[in-house]
Amino acid sequence: MGIKGNVYLCTMIPHFEIAIVDSNMLTALGLQEILSDIIPMAEIRTFISFDELQAADKGQFVHYFVASLIYFEHNAFFRENVSRSIVLVNGDLQISGVPTLNVNQSEQALVKTILAMHGHTGHRAQELASHRPQKELPLSSREIEVAILLAKGFINKEIADRLNISITTVITHRKNIMEKLHARSLADIIVFVVMNGLVEVGEL
Repeated sequence: MGIKGNVYLCTMIPHFEIAIVDSNMLTALGLQEILSDIIPMAEIRTFISFDELQAADKGQFVHYFVASLIYFEHNAFFRENVSRSIVLVNGDLQISGVPTLNVNQSEQALVKTILAMHGHTGHRAQELASHRPQKELPLSSREIEVAILLAKGFINKEIADRLNISITTVITHRKNIMEKLHARSLADIIVFVVMNGLVEVGEL
């Protein structure tokens, strides 16, 4: 599961473009939303075919997220751009010489996997976050503690035990965190804690 191969998402360019090439629009749009959350300075563009990509490609894309079928059909192009290509696969398929991203996993797992592309620590995420205007975090110190534990996979009772608070209090904090971050799911909390340097990807 996850990403196979050694690849890092570009984080040092203030604005850049990433292409998603997949005829499955649900997969493409879901990945686009996740990448937009993780890399807000990037323009994420989706294409349903290789021909559509080629018509728009002027050499500006720093990464190609490409469906496996399209990758194999246009292998010569993506092999020439192997350092920029990530192949989207269903399951634990490995392709020799190119990184793969398993899209057949939960949103939470997918977010963790993509965040790991910045490296196996939080340093690259912190570099990325440094491009954003510095501002005070919207959460209280207790809410940050709860958010970190949620991102690490702890359930309400475990968080209550660790912080010596009631489960009801944990649930209240969790609700407040979701509201303050405008989070749709736990995946958004994971993005928040990693991108703000509160936890390293390897700890999740």
